[in-house]
Formats: sequence, C-alpha cells, structure tokens
Amino acid sequence: MSVVEAETEGLARTLKDLTAGAAGGIAQVLIAYIHAAADIVKVRLQTSSEYSNALDCARKIFKNEGATAFYKGTLTPLVGIGACVSIQFGAFHEARRRFEALNSKTSPSTLSYTQYYLAGAFAGISNSLISGPIEHVRIRLQTQPHGSQRLYTGPLDCVRKLSSHEGVLRGLYRGELVTVMREAQAYGCWFLSFEYLMNADARRNGIRREEVGSAKVALYGGLAGEALWLGSYPFDVVKSKMQSDGFGEGRRYVGMRDCFRQTYVREGWRGFWKGIGPTLLRAMPVSAGTFAV
Repeated sequence: MSVVEAETEGLARTLKDLTAGAAGGIAQVLIAYIHAAADIVKVRLQTSSEYSNALDCARKIFKNEGATAFYKGTLTPLVGIGACVSIQFGAFHEARRRFEALNSKTSPSTLSYTQYYLAGAFAGISNSLISGPIEHVRIRLQTQPHGSQRLYTGPLDCVRKLSSHEGVLRGLYRGELVTVMREAQAYGCWFLSFEYLMNADARRNGIRREEVGSAKVALYGGLAGEALWLGSYPFDVVKSKMQSDGFGEGRRYVGMRDCFRQTYVREGWRGFWKGIGPTLLRAMPVSAGTFAV
C-alpha cells in the first residue's frame, strides 16, 4: 500500500469514527433529556447542603421552581455533546491505531488493557477543551437563584459574564485542571471497561467481536457508563464545587487542592460521593445508547 493510499485510508477511518461519535452523541442527548432531572439533582446535591437526599432535592426543585427547572442548562450540552462524543471516539480510535502500529513492530497488534485505558484517557483529555466550558455554563445555569434573582438570562449571557469576571481562562475555563483529570480517568475507565467486556464475551463464546449481539453491546456500554462514574466521581464533585463557586469576595475555594481539602474537612469522604445515586441511574441508559448506535 502506497503512502498516499495509507493516508487516505487513515483519514476515512478517522471521519468514520467522528461520524459514529456524533451519532452516539445525538442518541446520548435524546436519552439525557429524559434523565435531565437526575443531572440537576446530582449537581444540586454536590454543591449544596440543603437537601437530605435525591428525592428531597427533586421534590424541592419541583415545588419551588416548577417542572421546567429540571431542564435548566440542557441547551448548552445539547449544542455541544455531538462534538464532544465525536472527539472522544475519534481520539480514542486514533490512539488505538497508534498503539496497534507500535505493537506490530514487536508483537501482535492487539492492545493491552493498559493501552486501552491510555487511549481512553487521551480521548478524555482531548475532549476536555470543549467539555470544560460547556459544563461550567451548564452548572452555573443549574445552580443560579430562581426567578427575579437569577444571574444569567441564558447560555450566551452566562458565557459573556463568566469571561468578563477574570478573563476566558480563569473565568470561563475555571476548574479546567480538575476537568482534565476527571475526563482522563473517566474515559480511561469507560473505554477500558467496554473493551474488556466485549473481548471477554467474544472469547467466552468463541466468536468475533463484530458478532456480539446488539443487546449485549448496549448492556456492556451501560456497564461501562457505571464504571466511568465510579472511577471519576470525586473529581466531578470538586469540579462542580469550583464551577459553582463565587467570584471576588464570594469565592470559597482558592483552587483545586483547596477544594479537595475543604470538602474532606467539612464532609469527610462521603462528601466526594454526594449525588452518586442519580448519577448511576442516569449513566446506564445514556452510555448504553451511545455504544449501541
């Protein structure tokens, strides 16, 4: 195969991966709309101490803010999630191909599970450039006061005001370091878990991966979603706290390390797992839909 042909084939594979990722992102959005309530409950539990549990949080949101409050901040991920999932899958498969090429020089090109994790971590880090500000805006909209006291009229107004406080990097991109750490760990666990379950099924039944049934693919995708959150949730809690924190005199956390420290001092280890219940409830169908498309 000539160099030109190899490059053309590589480009075609990359475009295919990006398209598959976009389709998965659309499926994720549609399912996520059904489970939007779980997401805002998760964020409220992570950033506030006024709720005793997830049901209490949901009840108070409905009572005080109405049913539409459960969809606060959903426009931002709706616009960006297709791009995010495209980047995740595109970056993962590109890293996987690089590992396969490296392995082929000394051994069979099959990836080790460490390499699957690293490829997933690379996908997460690549994705964080977009997911960081998208999630920051979503969290601001989900946690702002209700009614006439609200701080932002919508996503664009939120972006403008966040950027005006301390600039784009320290304002809009607040919490980016912990976002990178969360994304690397989360998607390392996500892709590693899915690949392990798929390979184990194929090996157990003596079939090729392509022959694994769609129902099982969805199941393994859902289980991978659970692994994603179980492996990265403390980082997500700190990210939510930092991205809902005030500016100027109203700021509580100096940085990521200070946020970890204060959370542990005030709430103990349990503080890093607030909201995990609704998160896991939402993760299974969302992740299953992404891989099943």
